[in-house]
Amino acid sequence: MTKPALHALCQTFIQERIDAARTAMQAAQESSSSETKSSAGDKYETGREMANAERDRNAAHMQQAQQLQVELARISPDGACNTVRPGALVHTSMGRFYISISAGKLVVGDGPEVFAVSAAAPVAVALKGLRAGEQVEFNGKAVRVLAVE
Repeated sequence: MTKPALHALCQTFIQERIDAARTAMQAAQESSSSETKSSAGDKYETGREMANAERDRNAAHMQQAQQLQVELARISPDGACNTVRPGALVHTSMGRFYISISAGKLVVGDGPEVFAVSAAAPVAVALKGLRAGEQVEFNGKAVRVLAVE
């Protein structure tokens, strides 16, 4: 398990979100464009507005994913870390965390689970600045930092 491999999984996670949003936006646009006037009167306008709202929702999802892409680009997976900060791979008594973006559970090969969390996540905030061997209380439990890479 290496930070570059975890970083690549985060990039894949973001790209999948961007692709899904783009596809959904295109489908909504096609739906809006293909809506034809009917004898039902307002049905045409309602369908068109629903498609436009769906397109706008997906545009917001795409913008959020692009923001994640910017945040991830600020992190160098090759840099060594001795304290918990963005870009650190942290081994704790509670699990392993890659401080980067909120991408959830990641697994590289047959390695252990690593949770990709943003620096603003409560667990990352609690661990911020700690070194291997230090501990903090999080959610009423003592969490020991075993290693920081």
